[in-house]
Amino acid sequence: MQLFRDDAVSWLSTIADASVDLMVTDPPYESLEKHRKIGTTTRLKVSNGSSNQWFDIFPNQRFEELFTEIYRVLKKNTHFYLFCDQETMFYVKPIAEKVGFKFWKPIVWNKLTIGMGYHYRAKYEFILFFEKGKRKLNDLGIPDVLECKRVYRGYPTEKPVELIEILIKQSSLPDELIIDPFFGSGSALIAAKNLGRKSMGCDISEAAHTHIRQRVKIDDLS
Repeated sequence: MQLFRDDAVSWLSTIADASVDLMVTDPPYESLEKHRKIGTTTRLKVSNGSSNQWFDIFPNQRFEELFTEIYRVLKKNTHFYLFCDQETMFYVKPIAEKVGFKFWKPIVWNKLTIGMGYHYRAKYEFILFFEKGKRKLNDLGIPDVLECKRVYRGYPTEKPVELIEILIKQSSLPDELIIDPFFGSGSALIAAKNLGRKSMGCDISEAAHTHIRQRVKIDDLS
């Protein structure tokens, strides 16, 4: 597991062409900030019930340069998974297709417990499934609705390791390289390690680096 602290796009620009086997990431997209301001994501900010520090938003206007770099560093015949909400999904899908990705479908993550919201309270999140070239999933029996309880009082927008393990098992093999340019809580990197994959991750936030070092042993950060 290798960690880097930098802007996501700048970091990706240092990675060689066609050298990555799988991308799984969860950018801090713009609509999160909007929801936070109107109080629908209170677990993501400092309050009496949460000590979480908010993070810098990745603006929508930068997604084209991000996806261009992701496409470049991925090998031919690989997959790319992007966690997002419904607003971001409609914005980023055509951008990813423009740079060369094939969009297969949104995978639904059923969090099993009801969350915040006003018009029908949230219980799910999307994982957009993109492909570069053509790669068969390792298990064609996995449904497009994945059930996994959300992380309670974790790092902001923390994703369950077991959820990301499903994606990694589906789209990679042991010893292949998984990267996450917005590693946040570190769940994707930990999932990769658990499954015997190599991993590299970047996050511009000092809090993210502090958090993952608390989750894993120093010996694993090599």
